[in-house]
Amino acid sequence: MKLFDGLPVECKARADFAKTGQEWVFFLKPTVLRKAAQRLYKDGWFVEDVLALDTTDGMLVVYHFDKMTKPGRITLKVLVSGEEPTVPTISDIFQGADWHERETCDFHGVVFEGHANLIPLLLPAEEDQRIQPPLLKTDKKRTGLKSLMSLYETETCSAAVEALFADEPAEEAPAEG
Repeated sequence: MKLFDGLPVECKARADFAKTGQEWVFFLKPTVLRKAAQRLYKDGWFVEDVLALDTTDGMLVVYHFDKMTKPGRITLKVLVSGEEPTVPTISDIFQGADWHERETCDFHGVVFEGHANLIPLLLPAEEDQRIQPPLLKTDKKRTGLKSLMSLYETETCSAAVEALFADEPAEEAPAEG
């Protein structure tokens, strides 16, 4: 996939469409998200949905894109701090992202910087509702990205993203003595 050539992607992976419904998965830094969205828009893609996963590694914001003329989903993934999850909006690039970003803010507390209308969509607008979004997990319920997904067939991957999926080092056995 040459659509993102020249963009600093954290990870580029080919997926098995028959198993996942995706053809490509890209991990991006938040600073690259808008440029990637602009390229998708210019190439005729549309946004299907925006969602978030609350993990031990942070808040993973996931964007699914598809194309009417050649179906084959592209997934963009942006990992941000779980403490202050903030990503730039793409709602001014893809009008269809407006609803999805507002819903993701409602339920996960992700702030979409630059969104013109980031008011509650489905939940009450009371201030106390905004303090603890209902789909945030407790520490005991959170799991790591490694247990939630596969990197598929990676073509390129930064050390930071690879570390999220690396096997834990084996603990050394105590010395006998």
